Amino acid sequence: MFLVNSNTTAIVFSILSMLCWGSWVNSQKIAAKSWRFELFYWDYNIGLLIMAAIFAFTLGNLGNTGAEFPENIAAASASNIGYCLLGGVIFNISNILMVMAVSVAGMAVAVPVTVGIALVLGVIINYIGAPAGNPQWLFSGVFFVAVSIVFNALAYRGKAQKTNTSVSKGLLLSVASGILMGIFYRFVARTMPEDFARIQPGQLSPYTAVFIFIAGVFISNFVLNTIIMKKPIEGSPLKYSDYFKGSIKNHLAGIIGGLIWCTGMMLNILGGAKAGFAISYGLGQGATIIAALWGIFVWQEFKNSSRKSGIYLAMMLLLFAIGVVCIIRASNF
Repeated sequence: MFLVNSNTTAIVFSILSMLCWGSWVNSQKIAAKSWRFELFYWDYNIGLLIMAAIFAFTLGNLGNTGAEFPENIAAASASNIGYCLLGGVIFNISNILMVMAVSVAGMAVAVPVTVGIALVLGVIINYIGAPAGNPQWLFSGVFFVAVSIVFNALAYRGKAQKTNTSVSKGLLLSVASGILMGIFYRFVARTMPEDFARIQPGQLSPYTAVFIFIAGVFISNFVLNTIIMKKPIEGSPLKYSDYFKGSIKNHLAGIIGGLIWCTGMMLNILGGAKAGFAISYGLGQGATIIAALWGIFVWQEFKNSSRKSGIYLAMMLLLFAIGVVCIIRASNF
C-alpha cells in the first residue's frame, strides 16, 4: 500500500486535506438552490463510499509495504472494526448537524464554529491518545483558534441583528456539531499502529480504517437521515420518493461533495502517521479559513452586514491563520 515517508509530504497532505474539508460544503450550497439538504445528504454518502472504495482497491493495494486491503480487512479484530464504525456514526451525527447549520446560518458561520470547536477538542484528544510534536506550539495554535471562534460568533451576531434572523439556532447546531466532530477522529486513529508499515494482527491499515469508518457513516445514514426527513428542522417532511425527483445536477452535487470530503479524510490519515494525528487533524481543520473565504467572497453571506461584523471576520481569519501556523511549527517542519 502507498504510505507517506517524509514529514514534508505529511504536511502537504494535511494542507490538501484542509482544502478538501473546507471546500466540499460548496456542493451543498450549489444544490440548496433547488434541493433540500436531507436529499442532498443521500448522494453525499454515496460519494463517500465510492471514494473510500477507490482508495482501498487502488492505493491500498499498491506496492509491497504493509498489508493489502483485502488481507487486512479479513484479519481485522472485531473491536477495531467496532471503533471505526462507531467513529462513523458519531461523525455522521455531527455532519448532519453541520449541514443543517449551513442551511440556517450559512457557510461563513456554521463551518468556522463547527470546525473550530472540533479542532480544539480533536487536537487535545488526539494528543493525549498519541503525543507527537511540540506541545507549546501545538496548544498555542489551539488557543488562537479558540479565540477566533469567539470573533466568528460575534460576527454572526452582528449579521443576525442587521438582517433580523435568529442567532441561537445556527450557533447551537454548530456547537453541537463541533463537539461531536472533535471526538470521532480518535476512534478511527486508535485502530491503526503508529507505523503503518508495521501492522500487528488485528490492527487496521489506513485504507481499511477509512473504508470501515465510511461504511459506518453510510449505514447509520439510513436511520439518522430518515429521522431528519420525517422531522425536519425547517420545511415540510420529506418522502423517499422525493429523492428520485431530483435532477442529475442535484445528485452529482452531493456525490462530488462526498468524493471531496473522503479524499480529505484519507490524506489526513496518511499524513498523520508521519506528522502525528494531533498535528494532521489540527492542520486539516484549518478548513475553517477555506470555508469562511468561500462564504464571504463567493457566496456573499455577509454582504449586508455591519462594518463591525466585517472587522470581527477579519480578526477571526487572522487569528485562525496564526493558529494554523503554530500547529505547523509544532511538527518541527
